[in-house]
Amino acid sequence: MDDYQLHNRIGYKVTRLARLMEARLEEQIGEHGITRLMWCVLRGVGMEGVTTPSALAGYIGIARPAISRLLKTMEARGLLVRHGTEGDGRSTQIRLTEEGKGKMRVCHVLVQELNAHFSKKLGERAYADFMQTIDLLTEGESATLMRL
Repeated sequence: MDDYQLHNRIGYKVTRLARLMEARLEEQIGEHGITRLMWCVLRGVGMEGVTTPSALAGYIGIARPAISRLLKTMEARGLLVRHGTEGDGRSTQIRLTEEGKGKMRVCHVLVQELNAHFSKKLGERAYADFMQTIDLLTEGESATLMRL
Protein backbone atom coordinates (compact mmCIF):
# COMPACT_ATOMS: atom_id res chain seq x y z
CA MET A 1 0.00 0.00 0.00
CA ASP A 2 1.35 3.43 -0.88
CA ASP A 3 2.04 6.07 1.74
CA TYR A 4 -1.26 7.90 1.33
CA GLN A 5 -1.54 11.08 3.35
CA LEU A 6 -4.79 12.95 2.87
CA HIS A 7 -3.35 16.35 3.72
CA ASN A 8 -0.67 16.01 1.06
CA ARG A 9 -3.08 15.36 -1.82
CA ILE A 10 -3.77 18.04 -4.41
CA GLY A 11 -7.52 17.43 -4.31
CA TYR A 12 -7.66 17.90 -0.57
CA LYS A 13 -5.54 21.05 -0.62
CA VAL A 14 -7.37 22.67 -3.53
CA THR A 15 -10.76 21.78 -2.07
CA ARG A 16 -9.79 23.15 1.35
CA LEU A 17 -8.56 26.42 -0.16
CA ALA A 18 -11.71 26.74 -2.23
CA ARG A 19 -13.92 26.12 0.82
CA LEU A 20 -11.99 28.65 2.92
CA MET A 21 -12.35 31.29 0.22
CA GLU A 22 -15.97 30.32 -0.39
CA ALA A 23 -16.90 30.63 3.29
CA ARG A 24 -15.23 34.02 3.60
CA LEU A 25 -16.86 35.34 0.43
CA GLU A 26 -20.30 34.02 1.34
CA GLU A 27 -20.06 35.65 4.75
CA GLN A 28 -19.15 39.02 3.24
CA ILE A 29 -21.59 39.17 0.34
CA GLY A 30 -24.24 37.27 2.29
CA GLU A 31 -24.65 40.37 4.44
CA HIS A 32 -26.03 41.98 1.27
CA GLY A 33 -28.32 39.04 0.45
CA ILE A 34 -26.12 37.79 -2.40
CA THR A 35 -24.77 34.28 -2.97
CA ARG A 36 -21.59 33.39 -4.89
CA LEU A 37 -23.58 32.40 -7.96
CA MET A 38 -25.65 35.56 -7.78
CA TRP A 39 -22.40 37.50 -7.67
CA CYS A 40 -21.21 35.68 -10.79
CA VAL A 41 -24.41 36.68 -12.61
CA LEU A 42 -24.19 40.29 -11.42
CA ARG A 43 -20.57 40.44 -12.56
CA GLY A 44 -21.24 38.74 -15.88
CA VAL A 45 -24.23 40.86 -16.85
CA GLY A 46 -23.20 44.16 -15.28
CA MET A 47 -19.46 44.22 -15.86
CA GLU A 48 -18.72 41.84 -18.72
CA GLY A 49 -21.78 42.15 -20.97
CA VAL A 50 -22.89 38.51 -20.75
CA THR A 51 -26.63 38.93 -21.27
CA THR A 52 -28.19 35.62 -22.31
CA PRO A 53 -28.93 32.60 -20.11
CA SER A 54 -26.84 30.24 -22.25
CA ALA A 55 -23.90 32.62 -22.32
CA LEU A 56 -24.14 33.06 -18.53
CA ALA A 57 -24.18 29.30 -18.00
CA GLY A 58 -21.00 29.04 -20.06
CA TYR A 59 -19.42 32.08 -18.41
CA ILE A 60 -19.98 30.71 -14.91
CA GLY A 61 -19.40 27.07 -15.89
CA ILE A 62 -22.71 25.62 -14.70
CA ALA A 63 -25.51 23.74 -16.45
CA ARG A 64 -28.29 25.63 -18.21
CA PRO A 65 -31.05 24.38 -15.83
CA ALA A 66 -29.05 25.70 -12.86
CA ILE A 67 -28.72 29.16 -14.42
CA SER A 68 -32.44 29.20 -15.25
CA ARG A 69 -33.35 28.56 -11.60
CA LEU A 70 -30.88 31.19 -10.44
CA LEU A 71 -32.17 33.84 -12.87
CA LYS A 72 -35.76 33.15 -11.77
CA THR A 73 -34.77 33.68 -8.13
CA MET A 74 -32.82 36.84 -8.91
CA GLU A 75 -35.67 38.25 -10.98
CA ALA A 76 -38.14 37.58 -8.15
CA ARG A 77 -35.81 39.47 -5.80
CA GLY A 78 -35.70 42.48 -8.15
CA LEU A 79 -32.02 42.15 -9.09
CA LEU A 80 -32.53 41.65 -12.82
CA VAL A 81 -35.13 41.51 -15.55
CA ARG A 82 -35.41 39.05 -18.42
CA HIS A 83 -37.12 39.93 -21.67
CA GLY A 84 -37.53 38.34 -25.07
CA THR A 85 -35.72 39.93 -28.00
CA GLU A 86 -37.51 38.23 -30.89
CA GLY A 87 -41.20 38.37 -31.71
CA ASP A 88 -41.70 34.80 -30.48
CA GLY A 89 -39.71 35.28 -27.26
CA ARG A 90 -37.24 32.47 -27.94
CA SER A 91 -34.21 34.66 -27.28
CA THR A 92 -33.93 36.09 -23.79
CA GLN A 93 -31.83 39.08 -22.79
CA ILE A 94 -30.97 39.90 -19.19
CA ARG A 95 -30.27 43.28 -17.66
CA LEU A 96 -29.67 44.38 -14.11
CA THR A 97 -32.16 46.55 -12.27
CA GLU A 98 -30.96 49.52 -10.24
CA GLU A 99 -31.10 47.26 -7.18
CA GLY A 100 -28.95 44.70 -8.98
CA LYS A 101 -26.44 47.34 -10.06
CA GLY A 102 -26.16 48.58 -6.48
CA LYS A 103 -25.53 45.06 -5.16
CA MET A 104 -22.97 44.52 -7.91
CA ARG A 105 -21.02 47.64 -6.92
CA VAL A 106 -21.03 46.82 -3.20
CA CYS A 107 -20.08 43.18 -3.70
CA HIS A 108 -17.39 44.05 -6.25
CA VAL A 109 -15.44 45.86 -3.54
CA LEU A 110 -15.77 42.87 -1.20
CA VAL A 111 -14.63 40.41 -3.87
CA GLN A 112 -11.61 42.59 -4.66
CA GLU A 113 -10.70 42.68 -0.97
CA LEU A 114 -10.96 38.90 -0.73
CA ASN A 115 -8.79 38.41 -3.80
CA ALA A 116 -6.22 40.88 -2.47
CA HIS A 117 -6.13 39.09 0.90
CA PHE A 118 -5.17 35.76 -0.65
CA SER A 119 -3.03 37.01 -3.53
CA LYS A 120 -0.89 39.13 -1.17
CA LYS A 121 0.10 35.94 0.63
CA LEU A 122 1.76 34.72 -2.56
CA GLY A 123 3.53 37.72 -3.95
CA GLU A 124 3.44 38.73 -7.61
CA ARG A 125 5.55 35.93 -9.13
CA ALA A 126 4.07 33.11 -7.05
CA TYR A 127 0.57 34.42 -7.86
CA ALA A 128 1.30 34.31 -11.60
CA ASP A 129 2.73 30.80 -11.27
CA PHE A 130 -0.25 29.65 -9.21
CA MET A 131 -2.74 30.99 -11.77
CA GLN A 132 -0.82 29.27 -14.57
CA THR A 133 -0.77 26.02 -12.60
CA ILE A 134 -4.53 26.15 -12.06
CA ASP A 135 -5.00 26.74 -15.80
CA LEU A 136 -2.84 23.70 -16.55
CA LEU A 137 -4.82 21.52 -14.16
CA THR A 138 -8.19 22.56 -15.60
CA GLU A 139 -7.12 22.45 -19.25
CA GLY A 140 -9.12 19.91 -21.19
CA GLU A 141 -11.59 19.34 -18.36
CA SER A 142 -14.99 20.11 -19.80
CA ALA A 143 -17.47 18.86 -17.23
CA THR A 144 -20.54 21.07 -16.87
CA LEU A 145 -21.21 21.58 -13.18
CA MET A 146 -24.64 21.75 -11.59
CA ARG A 147 -23.18 23.98 -8.91
CA LEU A 148 -20.03 25.96 -8.45
